[in-house]
Amino acid sequence: MNVLQINQLTKKFGDFVAVDRLSLTIKEGEIFGLLGANGAGKSTVINMVASLLRVTGGEIELLGKNIAKHTKFAKSNIGIVPQELAIYEDMTACENVKFFAGLYGLRGKELRSRAEEALAFTGLSDKRDSYPRSFSGGMKRRLNIACAIAHRPKLIIMDEPTVGIDPQSRNYILNSVKKLNEMGSTIIYTSHYMEEVEELCTRIAIIDHGKIIAEGTKAQLKAIITNQKDIGIELRSAEGLQAEKLKRIAGVNTVMLEGNVLSIGSDAEVNNLSSILQELMASGMEIRSMAANEPNLETVFLTLTGRSLRD
Repeated sequence: MNVLQINQLTKKFGDFVAVDRLSLTIKEGEIFGLLGANGAGKSTVINMVASLLRVTGGEIELLGKNIAKHTKFAKSNIGIVPQELAIYEDMTACENVKFFAGLYGLRGKELRSRAEEALAFTGLSDKRDSYPRSFSGGMKRRLNIACAIAHRPKLIIMDEPTVGIDPQSRNYILNSVKKLNEMGSTIIYTSHYMEEVEELCTRIAIIDHGKIIAEGTKAQLKAIITNQKDIGIELRSAEGLQAEKLKRIAGVNTVMLEGNVLSIGSDAEVNNLSSILQELMASGMEIRSMAANEPNLETVFLTLTGRSLRD
């Protein structure tokens, strides 16, 4: 089932086109990575999906319903964790969660129960009566998440949820994202930390100048810029090496030897590492070290957009 369907979405600010006829489908159960440098249009798309910004053209459907025509339904099924903290310093952690959950219509016993549930999920039960002004940056981020999930939304938008926090809090949040997904939430995830996207996301779209320029799984995106992996193997001695036998292994394209370092170029989709190692050992080669290199998402992004994600 499609949780989110975006068709020909456009947003103009005067003569400036921030989002240009963008179309996108996000399926139930995905952790969908949305990548774009500053000014690429990513935040504008998120704000339109969250009904925080009026659409210039096109339409957005959430769970099969047009959000412009079913605003209350859309808001009750979307939770947003904004990049800028959205909590009140003069309200306790529990009061913050209750306030935001109350905006979605929760009342009475259900409101209290959901607030406690959200605080427990984010590891803040022992801080329920404390004020956020005393919290660390990581705890504030976790409270931000609690406020966004108490009403159990079908779609959760997480916009840079780990920015500016310590590694321990960051790991806690990343694990929380995985748990939310396992519990049935579909998640849109944005981050300037490419390793987070590598770890979490099932599919990814790259936005540049208001358009999606690439979309797919991590493997599909990497294949856009190269279909080759490079395998480097350091031998104790290359004496007696028969390179021609290595070249006959399925997927191997090139074999080069410099000193005792063997460089093999191979088709990325062919799993032939065990065959290469078996051939080397059969030839009496002693392996000292080995590394298989393929492009990461940072390389893909730089190649496709010509600029860093943090620009």
